[in-house]
Amino acid sequence: MPSTPITPSDVLYTAVATAENGRDGRVATDDGRLDLVVGPPKEMGGSGTGTNPEQLFAAGYSACFQGALAVVARQEGADVSGSTVTAKVGIGRNDDGFGLLVEISAHLPALDGATARDLLEKAHQVCPYSKATRGNITVTLA
Repeated sequence: MPSTPITPSDVLYTAVATAENGRDGRVATDDGRLDLVVGPPKEMGGSGTGTNPEQLFAAGYSACFQGALAVVARQEGADVSGSTVTAKVGIGRNDDGFGLLVEISAHLPALDGATARDLLEKAHQVCPYSKATRGNITVTLA
C-alpha cells in the first residue's frame, strides 16, 4: 500500500541545493556545507574530475537507507552496530533517454544472513529514498 504523501505543513527540514552548468559545473547548498565541482564520468565522455549526480544520489541513498535500517533494527531488537550500507547507482540509456538503477547492499557483521535479509527488506519499506524511487527505477537488495 503506497504511503500518504506529506504536505507542506508536515515538512521538518528542507535541503536547498543549486546547480550551475548541470553535469559539468558546480553544485552547492544554500548553507555552504556542500560545494562541489560536478563533471561527467569518463565512461560518459567526461574528464572524470569532480563528482557526478549518480555519486551524490548513491551517497544520499546509502545514508538514508542505513538510517532506516537502524530504525527497523531498534524495533526488532537487532544489533546493527558496525554495519555499513552501500548504494550502487547506475545510469544508462533507455527508450526515452537515460534511466537509473540502484543496488543496495549491507554489511551487518552481528547478524546471520536470514536476519540481515529480513531487516534489509523492512528497511526498504520505510526508507524515504526507497519510497520515492519505488515504481520509478529498479532497486535491488543484494
